[in-house]
Amino acid sequence: MERAEAVHRLKQLEGRDLHVLAQEYGVTIVSGNGTVNKGWAGHVCERYLGLPINSAQSPNFGSWELKSIPLKRLQNGKLAFKESMAITMIDAYNVSRTSFAESHLLAKLRKAVIVAREVGKGFDEPTFVHTIAEINLDGDLYRAVESDYETIRSCLNDPARGFLHLTGRMGVYVQPRTKGTGHGSISRAFYARTCFLAKFIDLAEK
Repeated sequence: MERAEAVHRLKQLEGRDLHVLAQEYGVTIVSGNGTVNKGWAGHVCERYLGLPINSAQSPNFGSWELKSIPLKRLQNGKLAFKESMAITMIDAYNVSRTSFAESHLLAKLRKAVIVAREVGKGFDEPTFVHTIAEINLDGDLYRAVESDYETIRSCLNDPARGFLHLTGRMGVYVQPRTKGTGHGSISRAFYARTCFLAKFIDLAEK
């Protein structure tokens, strides 16, 4: 499926509750033991588009990537990004030896489609699709993200620092952060900061 067709189809979900679609497509939100499937909303959108659930590092539709991010309602009634957006895991060996132009990060990010959805305080509350946004990474923003990547790559290639010195303080638009549960996790992933997301997603009420 080409990205333009997917965007057209996904836009038909704007204003709809993904919980209803989760039931329709048999996507589990909370397992029998109470564990929440954090990726359930993205899985619903993948099923809606006819794609099997996939966690491979290559873009999940071949030439473009589908992402889902939560929005929260502030006390003043306005919408805000609830968190940064996970992009892809950081493999120290691969990133340290790969240019930005050939990176998994660019492959995932340059032609992504984002489903932004308003969430409640708990996973059992309705979550309505707010916006379908396309990421087109070029020009100054491309160069800025490339600079963030090279900052991370430089740390990996520095004998005095290395993988464990990657920190969320790095990067203007893309940061390396711990991925996984518990304080003992050492996995890292690339995350898009909310200032990056704001370039593509208008949080104004429709």
